[in-house]
Amino acid sequence: MKRPNGNARQVSDWRRGLACSLICLCLAARVAHCQKAGGDVSEFDQSSTPPAGTPEGPPTTLFPRLHSERYWISAQDNIVFQYKPSFPAKYSGLNSLRAHTEDATSNVGTLYLGYAPRKDAELYLDIESASGGGLSDALGLAGFTNVDVVRNPQLGATPYIAQGFVRGIVPLSKEMVEVERGPIALDSRLPARRLMFYLGKFSLTDFFDVNAGSGDSRSQFLNWTIVTNGAFDYAADTRGYTVGAVFEYDDRNWTFRFAAVLMPTVANGIQYEWNLSRARAENYELELHPTFFGQQGTVIRLLGFVNHANMGVYQQAINNFLMGKTPLPDITAHPPHTTVKYGFGLNLEQRLSQAITAFARIGWNEGQHESFVYTEVDQTLLGGADLAGELWGRKLDKLGAAFVSNGISAVHQKYLALGGHGFLLGDGALTYGRENIFEAYYAAHLWRGIFAGPDLQHITNPGYNRVRGPVWVPGLRVHLDF
Repeated sequence: MKRPNGNARQVSDWRRGLACSLICLCLAARVAHCQKAGGDVSEFDQSSTPPAGTPEGPPTTLFPRLHSERYWISAQDNIVFQYKPSFPAKYSGLNSLRAHTEDATSNVGTLYLGYAPRKDAELYLDIESASGGGLSDALGLAGFTNVDVVRNPQLGATPYIAQGFVRGIVPLSKEMVEVERGPIALDSRLPARRLMFYLGKFSLTDFFDVNAGSGDSRSQFLNWTIVTNGAFDYAADTRGYTVGAVFEYDDRNWTFRFAAVLMPTVANGIQYEWNLSRARAENYELELHPTFFGQQGTVIRLLGFVNHANMGVYQQAINNFLMGKTPLPDITAHPPHTTVKYGFGLNLEQRLSQAITAFARIGWNEGQHESFVYTEVDQTLLGGADLAGELWGRKLDKLGAAFVSNGISAVHQKYLALGGHGFLLGDGALTYGRENIFEAYYAAHLWRGIFAGPDLQHITNPGYNRVRGPVWVPGLRVHLDF
């Protein structure tokens, strides 16, 4: 997708986005204050004091939150600044990571609202504003450095409904288990065996390929292919959301989930294709919690996805170019049709202690059809660890490091080498090498709901090109929780 290049527009969008974020955050604070001062008090505890038995510790939000299993009101603002010095490049193209010095700032503010009209049904609404931009307009890297960046800056900073869905809970046992509450989970206790469903607009990555060690860009890693399996071309619009249904069966030691959702009309598009005969996506995941040698803390997730959409075929685009039908290989130069792309993932998570979580991912997709939604990765291999600050006396701090190696299929390589462009990559030529990325971060708790810390990424062979780079990307993240 073509992206405008204008610093003035980005600065204006960043300021508007910050203003919109502050409005959302002030609204959340005002509602919480009103509830605390004189809100309706029923069987649900709506005070700002945590329930009895909750461990005491320093506050982690700027304002007190409700502690009610009937309501959820919170907000967050995530600001990421990144800088890139110049790097060597034998050649560059339309979709290259620019070789000169750059900096960029992104800002994402979100207001989270939840309400349970009854014990087995919950309603959720998230309002979001995303502004600023990424280095080189988020082009030139398969593992881009900032997962908060919206890849179409033409959308601007106007607030939008990010998520709006209903969660239903069908109990299948009387036994209850403790679960963690959050912006999309009101209950603190659920039946040990249960069926749950989600209907509406949401992000698939809130349910699939979740990983406690690497999945939260607000307090952990920032690189796209570390936060999420890069080969998982998960259905989403350019902001990362889709519409559909998720069904989940939970038992004590395992979970199975399935999703049927909409695809965008074009690669990296904002509009959904509502005709299911033309486009749709199915996603499957089996989650296992085995016990090895009497120890707990192991999670294994087996993922599969099948996308149906108006996707091009790399070999056909190459053939059209070689026969002189197109001046360059063009993955979009085909009549409307429906093709199928599928892939698999393995997601491993191991709690080594209360403070240390190790993680790994393996991902693969068939690589013959156009990278359509997430990023241009056909194979990925990831490993890393996340450490809690209690190891050095700062319980709310986090430290992490990870390495990921991404690759693409042979026909995808040939397409880019002949001058073809994807929605992210295209140097005009290609001297292929795997894109290898190392990332390390530190997130420090400064005061109440204010967190900040540095992030550092090193990319070898950016855009799979051995004659470009390597690239260093230092950054700074400031996160506010309300």
